[in-house]
Amino acid sequence: MAAHSSLTMVGRDDELAEASAVLDAAVSAAETGTTHRVVLLSGDAGVGKTRLLRALRDHALERDWQVLAGHCLDFGESALPYLPFSEVLGRIAAARPELVDAVAALHPALARLQPGRRTRAAGEGEGDRVLAVDRGDTFEAVHALLETAAAEAPVLLVVEDLHWADQSTRDMLGFLFTRPFTQPVAIVASYRSDDLHRRHPLRRQVAEWSRLPQVARLPLAPLTEPDVRALVRELAPTGLDARDVARIVERAEGNAFFVEELVASGHCRDLPDDLADLLLVRLDGLSDAARHVVRVASVAGRRVTHDLLAATADLTADQLDDGVRQAVEMNVLEAGGLHYSFRHALLGEAVYDDLLPGERVRLHARYAAALADVSGLGTAAELALHARRANDLDQALVASIEAGDEAMAVGGPDEAAGHFQQALELLEDAARGDRLGVDRSKVAVKVADALTSGGDALRASQLLAAQLAEVARGPEGSPDPARARMLSKYADILMIIETSLDPVALSEEAVALSPEGESMLRARVLATHARILVSCYPERADEAEALATEALALAEKLAMPVLTADIVTTVSGLRVRIAEGGEQDQLREALVAAVEHAASSDAFDAELRGRWLLGRSYQDSGDWDLAVRWFESALERADRPGLIWAPYVIDSRWQLTWIRYIVGDWDDVLALVAAVDGQPGPAIPRGLIVPARYAVLTGRDTGAAEVRDGLARLRRLWRDEGGVAVYAAGVEIEAAAVRGDAAAALAVYDEVVDVLSVIWRESFGARTRLAAAVLGAVARGEPSASAAERRALLARADGLRAVGDAVVAWHREHGSPWGPEGQMWEARLHAEHLRVRWLAGDPGPREELLDAWSTALATALKLGHLPEEARIRAALAEILRLVGEPARAREEADAARAIADRLGAPALLGDLADAAPAPAAAPETPRAVTLTARELEILALVAEGRSNGEIGKQLFISTKTVSVHVSNILGKLGAAGRTEAAAIARRDGLLG
Repeated sequence: MAAHSSLTMVGRDDELAEASAVLDAAVSAAETGTTHRVVLLSGDAGVGKTRLLRALRDHALERDWQVLAGHCLDFGESALPYLPFSEVLGRIAAARPELVDAVAALHPALARLQPGRRTRAAGEGEGDRVLAVDRGDTFEAVHALLETAAAEAPVLLVVEDLHWADQSTRDMLGFLFTRPFTQPVAIVASYRSDDLHRRHPLRRQVAEWSRLPQVARLPLAPLTEPDVRALVRELAPTGLDARDVARIVERAEGNAFFVEELVASGHCRDLPDDLADLLLVRLDGLSDAARHVVRVASVAGRRVTHDLLAATADLTADQLDDGVRQAVEMNVLEAGGLHYSFRHALLGEAVYDDLLPGERVRLHARYAAALADVSGLGTAAELALHARRANDLDQALVASIEAGDEAMAVGGPDEAAGHFQQALELLEDAARGDRLGVDRSKVAVKVADALTSGGDALRASQLLAAQLAEVARGPEGSPDPARARMLSKYADILMIIETSLDPVALSEEAVALSPEGESMLRARVLATHARILVSCYPERADEAEALATEALALAEKLAMPVLTADIVTTVSGLRVRIAEGGEQDQLREALVAAVEHAASSDAFDAELRGRWLLGRSYQDSGDWDLAVRWFESALERADRPGLIWAPYVIDSRWQLTWIRYIVGDWDDVLALVAAVDGQPGPAIPRGLIVPARYAVLTGRDTGAAEVRDGLARLRRLWRDEGGVAVYAAGVEIEAAAVRGDAAAALAVYDEVVDVLSVIWRESFGARTRLAAAVLGAVARGEPSASAAERRALLARADGLRAVGDAVVAWHREHGSPWGPEGQMWEARLHAEHLRVRWLAGDPGPREELLDAWSTALATALKLGHLPEEARIRAALAEILRLVGEPARAREEADAARAIADRLGAPALLGDLADAAPAPAAAPETPRAVTLTARELEILALVAEGRSNGEIGKQLFISTKTVSVHVSNILGKLGAAGRTEAAAIARRDGLLG
């Protein structure tokens, strides 16, 4: 009789050696404090991933390692966060309960993952307090569990079937991949590569993980023909005839599982080509009871607990035991702990697909009934899945909401959003919501909160807009709680995306529709309106404070501690960004107290908002150290829940990257961006972060292709998020300046202004910065321009100066903050404009030009903007050289080079005629220069920007003759080029 599976692994020696190397790497990492190595094992279903993992397990056990395995299961749309880690925790708890208890005492979040805690239980009213999305506590708890276990013996963590993993499990793995261990911990995760279709969430995740240096990918290719033949010989030592072997080789296509199934069937010649039929042949030898058990088990997925199977199979205990035993003996099912699982996922899928439609519905209904009737038998996510597939949509609605709440409680906003959206779809039948007492508006807000927590505020706003459009308006002037609830949340979300709608007007409508009196809803709506009002109109702070005070009184009276902390943060931050001097210091102290109050009240969102407000306050005043401190504190708090894309978290990272760029910590900039490379997330939040990386690469004159392609991809986000547009366009303009491409810089400026003038306003503050940067690009491109092009560039320069000045005037007239950074860009704008005119032959007073650049340098020094200091010094050095002040020019050039050397950024020196250090020289004295009348005539035309051809036509001489005269002029003046010759001529009064 042929063996069902090979006792020895065939054809995978190299892959096993590579996978085993992760064990040595983990030991080395623990000893040196470096990052441990991770292996991502991929391959088609049945190619041999599980067999390789078993061999790796055996190898690890031989070396006295602990092997902890967790499996992801296919729950369809009803994802269960952290399932493989619950399985791992259960294994450790069964073997070492005292170890789990010790870790849980220090990390209470671990208790949420214990298998017994993941089952459904009666809920309790939460009032105002919503379960905290503290995913990071869970991350730290699992990390601590592995660390503690590894202190006794090295740990190999294996996570199988990652293609079925929920978002939170993927996030947990991303955390463990990047967080070092002090004890030897190795991680191997497997997934089906053939399941990763273009939109599969793991596909992008794997690509991002692969950028991490510690992550190694190990793809399993199909077995070669000699290996397949060796496997057939191992499975059927008595031998098959040559035709049967050839047929197996042909049809198996290197898939080890198919080889095993074909050999085990014993009559492969008669099998149909369809894979499902091939797999189902294995059931032919089972008894009726065993086939029934297998069919019922297939409805649960790949794995089912004994108790749930017993409650669903409708068999006596003896019949169930006999059926399970035979299925296990025939290698259809495998027994492990309290679960049964299919020996291969494909087999379970084939059995499920073979069920009649009515049979599936009835079996799903049995599962739903068992899960609903017996507390602790399964999870809400499982109940939602079975109820939905059993067409029990009322039960599916209730279970979906419960599953969403559970996912939020353990920090799984993406899974929660999926569950809540399924519930919302079921509520399209209004009678269902009325019958069950489920408020559609509350579910819509739950979806929006989950989406926003996951970083997809745009999608949240679209969902609420659609819901508001579907909800009928009540009688004019009467309270409408449902509409008020959704309008308030809608307005709140609109504050963090680009929109033409007025959040204040929508929020005011929500206040008008909220019920009067002691209402929790009114307290929330008032608090949100106060925050929106002061954010949009700082001058209406008094009005916002009155609204917040009313909301605070209601929140305190109705015992709403989380909302109370949120309001206190709002009140404390009302004027902190617009106040000055001692008043601002007092407001900052009050905001610090509000942050502490929010932390003590578990008001996580309010605490993050307060930390961000403090960071922005110090950033606006150019106090970089304190700004960094508060932004980093927000990231540290968010690292605990792992909500890297949530509002105020992503904003803190965004601002922190640019502060690090400004102060010259460019390696830190790259690290801040790299920290989110391996994390899945929406395009817009990521688009806010990556321009900082491109700015560093541009300054370092490296990665040109990456910068070009990355900035091109970001353009499709410009209209969705102005922050992406303004920063990405700024890098594009700087890249054009490095190339001396004035036309490209002007084109980018025009395009981004067209976008931002619509989604913001024409007088947006960053327009001055963009205009100054474009003028820098114009100045670099001017020397190579023709006379006509110079005239056009000069006209554009005048326009840019006028627009920049108008923007500054608008902000000052409207009382908008115009702090040290704005003042620096204003000074740079003026200096660049004078330089452009000077280079174009309309120099104006020499001292005015030098004074403008000295002022620009002083503002950059005051702000502490290191890259701009280098750019300004380089430009000033070249101007000084051209006006005949070589000593000062050399001093500024040396200072610019010192900054560029520190940052490794040669592109910052683009304005220097020679980026290499110049040797010291004795002070020069102007020498007498004698030019012929013809040379003076030609020099005047050169200073006007005329080309040799244009000069020849005007003077009726050949272009070659003009070229000879120009060469003689440059030699006599000691000029390196035409622009320098024109500058010397103006300086020495040679132009008449």
